[in-house]
Formats: sequence, C-alpha cells, structure tokens
Amino acid sequence: MSQVVPEPELYPPITPHASGMLDVGEGQRVYWEASGRPDGKPAVVLHGGPGGGSSPLSRRHFDPAVYRIVQFDQRGCGRSTPHVGDDDVDLSVNTTWHLVADMEVLREHLGIGSWLVFGGSWGATLALAYAETHPRRVSELVLRGVFTARKPELDWLYNGGAGHLFPEAWQRYVELVPPSARDDLLAAYADLVASADPDTALRAAVAWSAWEGAIVSITPQSHFLSGYSAPPFAVAFARIALHYFTHGAWLDEGQLLRDADRLAGIPGHIVQGRYDVVCPPVTAFDLHRAWPGSTLTVVEGAGHAVTDPGVLAALRRATDTFAVNR
Repeated sequence: MSQVVPEPELYPPITPHASGMLDVGEGQRVYWEASGRPDGKPAVVLHGGPGGGSSPLSRRHFDPAVYRIVQFDQRGCGRSTPHVGDDDVDLSVNTTWHLVADMEVLREHLGIGSWLVFGGSWGATLALAYAETHPRRVSELVLRGVFTARKPELDWLYNGGAGHLFPEAWQRYVELVPPSARDDLLAAYADLVASADPDTALRAAVAWSAWEGAIVSITPQSHFLSGYSAPPFAVAFARIALHYFTHGAWLDEGQLLRDADRLAGIPGHIVQGRYDVVCPPVTAFDLHRAWPGSTLTVVEGAGHAVTDPGVLAALRRATDTFAVNR
C-alpha cells in the first residue's frame, strides 16, 4: 500500500540576511528586513492590522532558494519609530497613501524594479492600493482574506453583523460602550481608545483587539485571544486600526473594486476561507470578478486565520506557481 505524504504547508524557518531602519520622511523610520536568496525574485510581504506588525512565519510562504523576501513594519507599529504607543505620536502622517509611498521608497532603496506583492486582510487592502497606484512595479499579487474597507465590510465586523455568529464575544465587545453610543461602535471605540484616562484607553484597546482575536479562526483558540489581548499589541492594533477605519482608510467608497481594471496584466491568486467571519468571502468574490486574470481559491473549512486548515498550503501553491516566473 502506498503511503500518502502530506502536502508541505510552509518552508523551513529562516533568518534575515539584511535589515535596517529607513527614513521615509515626516519623522518616520520604517524597519525592514530581507531573507531568502539575496539575488532572487523579489517579493514584499504586507502585514495585517493595520498595526499588526510583521511576523517570521510570513517569510515561510516562499521558497528561500528562489525568492528575495522583503518584510517591513508599517508606520507606527512593530519596530518602526515612532511607535504609536509613544506619547504625542502624530497619526496625521499615518494613512494608506503614506504607506503606499513608503513602499516605493523601500523598493527604490533596495534597488528593486518590480516585486511580487503578498498581503492578507489589511495587507490585502494595502496591496491593492499599491498595485492600483503603481501597477508597473507589481509582477504578481497574492492576497488572502480580502478586505477593501467598504462601509458594509466595516459595519459587518464592528457594528453588528459578525456578532450574530459569536454572541458571547460580541457581548464582551459591546459592554464597554455606553448604550447611548452603540449605534456607531467604531466612533465610540475611537473615543474610548483616545481617552485621557490611561486605564479607560487601555481597557478599550484590549477589548477592541480581543474581539478580533475571538473570531479570527474557524474555531476559537486561546492563543489568538491571549495574543490579541496582550496590551503592547492591543494598543498599537486598536489605535492605528481605529484611526484608519474611522476615516474609511482614505479611500472612496468601493474605490479598490472600482479601479480593479488597473490590475489587468498582473497575474494574481486570491486565497479565501469559506467561513471567514472577519473578511467574508463576498469581497474576494467581488474582487475576482472585477480583476481580469485573477484566480480565486476558496478554502473549505477555513476562517480568517492564516493557520486555519488548508490556507497555508493554498498560499504556498500560489507562491510556488510564481516562483518560475523570474
């Protein structure tokens, strides 16, 4: 009887061979690192959040013998400075379009002509904004858990829809907000996280972040909830995300789908969990229909988390497909 060998999901762990702090202007310094093959096919990994910071796991989606894997911490989070947890941080210089511009500064700094752009969740939003602005600088796109910051997407996650599936977690999320302010929980949490009272601000940041930690996976897992609830992570995640989402990510309503024709000629894979509560599959489906030449893989039995069953394998297949196109 032949033995079935499981499909590998991740490449082995690797460490960066280069890193640095890049001055991108306006007092901002962005941390970046590169791993894999120094003269390989360039790929840039965009982390989620916004405000989530980069992760060593993300570089393991790529064959290190083929790819030059670039990661960076977006403004205000991770190892970039100033950190949003510092006093008197100026969030007015932290917008979607600042991040798009930072990517161009980093690309030019590293001497890269074009690169594969890889992103999940908010990282997919930023990837689309960048690719639609600089299509000639994008060789391919790999997106997971697509989010485009449309009002229905934000309302689903933060103003009620997802709460019908996770009522216990929703109750914990809502109970911190006075009943009179619950018609717009995004605005209410923005006020709470910006409170002059440190205890109120911290409790709100943890509650905001814990809500996503409770629903990110197809099955609730304690390590997600504890990780999202850890104060250093929660403060950056909540402050930056609320800053972005209360401003609609500085996008016209539906802009990323409206302008998807700019992606024509860019090969792309979209990987989407069937039961993704954070970023429901309808957005990935809408993008696939609007993006000429894209491929959509819906992973049955998966939610939003990259580690949900089948997601890692689907992402590796996508990057392996593009590994031959140098």
